[in-house]
Amino acid sequence: MKKILFLMLLTGASFFAQAQSAKKAPLKELTLEAAIMQQRSSLAPERINGLQWISEINELSKISKDDNELLKVNLNDDKVERISDLKTINAALGLALKRFPRVNWTNKNEFYFRSGNAYYSFNTADQKGSMILEFPEGAANVDFDPQVKMAAYTIDNNLYIANSSTKQKTVFESDDPNIVTGQAIARYEFGISKGTFWSSQNNLLAFYQKDETDVADYPLLDMSVTPGQLTSIKYPMAGQKSEYGKVGIYNPATNRSVFLDVAGPKDQYLTNLAWSPDEAHVYVAVVNREQNHMWLNKYDANTGKLIKTLFEEEHPKYVEPENPVWFIPEKPDEFMWMSERDGFMHVYQYNTDGRLIKQVTKGNWVVENILGLSRTKTKLIVKGTDESGLNSYAYSINLDNGKKKRLSDKSGIHNYQLSDNGMFLIDSYSSLKTPYVVDIITSRGKISKNLLASTDPLKGYKVGTTEIIQVKADDGTELHARMIKPSNFNAKKKYPVLVYVYGGPHAQMVTNRRNGGAPLWMHYMAEKGYIVFTLDNRGSKSRGFEFENIIHRQCGTVEIKDQLAGVDYLKKLPYVNADKMAVHGWSYGGFMTTSLMLRAPGVFQAGVAGGPVTDWKFYEVMYGERYMDTPKENPDGYSKASLMTHAKNLEGDLLLIHGTVDDIVVMQHNYALVQKFVEEGILVDFFPYPNHPHNVRGKDRIHLMNKVLTYIEEKLK
Repeated sequence: MKKILFLMLLTGASFFAQAQSAKKAPLKELTLEAAIMQQRSSLAPERINGLQWISEINELSKISKDDNELLKVNLNDDKVERISDLKTINAALGLALKRFPRVNWTNKNEFYFRSGNAYYSFNTADQKGSMILEFPEGAANVDFDPQVKMAAYTIDNNLYIANSSTKQKTVFESDDPNIVTGQAIARYEFGISKGTFWSSQNNLLAFYQKDETDVADYPLLDMSVTPGQLTSIKYPMAGQKSEYGKVGIYNPATNRSVFLDVAGPKDQYLTNLAWSPDEAHVYVAVVNREQNHMWLNKYDANTGKLIKTLFEEEHPKYVEPENPVWFIPEKPDEFMWMSERDGFMHVYQYNTDGRLIKQVTKGNWVVENILGLSRTKTKLIVKGTDESGLNSYAYSINLDNGKKKRLSDKSGIHNYQLSDNGMFLIDSYSSLKTPYVVDIITSRGKISKNLLASTDPLKGYKVGTTEIIQVKADDGTELHARMIKPSNFNAKKKYPVLVYVYGGPHAQMVTNRRNGGAPLWMHYMAEKGYIVFTLDNRGSKSRGFEFENIIHRQCGTVEIKDQLAGVDYLKKLPYVNADKMAVHGWSYGGFMTTSLMLRAPGVFQAGVAGGPVTDWKFYEVMYGERYMDTPKENPDGYSKASLMTHAKNLEGDLLLIHGTVDDIVVMQHNYALVQKFVEEGILVDFFPYPNHPHNVRGKDRIHLMNKVLTYIEEKLK
């Protein structure tokens, strides 16, 4: 009887377990199309739309999930109130917006936004608004100043401004197509991201101008028309003639401009432009073309004359200023300067005569940017890495004693917005274990309020594990790597490997963020039975100046050694099939992919290189000469790094890909390498993406990744 009862209980438990199991929805398969097209939407963790501080008060605004309302979040009582809605905005301004626009707060009751070719303001107290100004169709590089209600913008290569009363005013106009005004110069290097700069009190406009007369024209073929048409761009290649930069100062009141009187060769770089708080002076970091000497100069904004060189920085390899002077609020005669002079990017305090007051931050970590001052003005708030370079945090630095305090105990990659009064920060972050969180923290590091803790949208999908590991370089340097395994991983099996590589300066593939920083197509590939591996070699960012500049004059040499250290690590793993390894990368990663195939033949059975640099003499002056000097100065380095030198060594299968209107790594790179393979009698595969620039985006990216991954699968079968 007891036995029968036991069997009945056992059977019942079994049925119950089966019923419970049946209720569980089966895990979904991650498709390549979803991995590409939904990575930033439905397959991304929930975000708070438009979250920002409202000027002057400790309150936040955000846009509702349905994009229909602007809401206010009160930190004191947790109340969420409606500020306005789409219907009200449209009625007040005569618009037909489909979703609530991204707003910018002017004060606690007023915000502005851009729609089409106009800027609008809206007052939340009376729920009324007006158009501030309108600018012409085709205007680009629009730089709006809400205080004086003016916008600077370019049409073609000329610069104009407009305000509420003046439709258009000419700042600088030229019939010469080689004179480009109001746009970024130096091909966006040195932290340059725009070409116009409103002064601190909004009365003057500084602007970049470049003369490209001596820069060679480079043809790009537009195949969307019949017959195809050539479009020329200006592309200064390493060792050849470059652009000549200038800085102008325009006064809207007098409608006149002066240009800074900058001494030195005309092909030097004028970088990191900044205004003094009283708008009497302009500060420019002048860098020689060799990029090994920088002068921080102070100029008179009225006359353009040099007042003083405040200090200089030199390095036998290169210097690279990327952050303009940052003036200390309420101390108009003191500023902060960011420099890598001690081996890591840190903050230094100066007065406006150029006297060093002190080094503010120190240690084996990297300051990424200055966020502002604390409420008491006694602490500088910065964002920076930890010593590993895998995490980033906000830190407060006591300006009296230099004491540093980390403002979050949650590991991960953090992004911040500091409130106007320096009391609170919006802290949004993710990590390998945390999909996405938004906290409000105090400038002392205490959590004041949690606004969001997202769930992982991949929870219902078959996805494997992501881990961050350490690999030793040949000199003992610790390198960070990321490994993705399939969800059904079996340590007793042997898996083929796809190594994804970038490897160049200013980039870091492996960080402690969601998925370790990996795009979702890597998880798709892992589920097809692959180990997907990425290693940040020496030369990449967030590990200090010496870690990066070791590649100087020898791009591709140390990086290859480090990547092969990663391969050696993989080969020692019992579940890795060392006879089935492929490598893929784009841009510098395309250079690295092809370099690994040619300079370490036989290691990888297949490679796919997208938009690769194949010879540094074809690359641009600003980036190329920083890391390689000129071809004349470094002939051996250029020859060794050139993929043409090593083309005869190819073993395995190589697919080269390029966008046909690539204006960053021009298609001559791939054409030259293909020609060399033809001369050597070596068969390779080549695939162009018509009318795509350096990156293949949009729906065509599905085709691109399908091409890449299918090629690898076929060659590793």
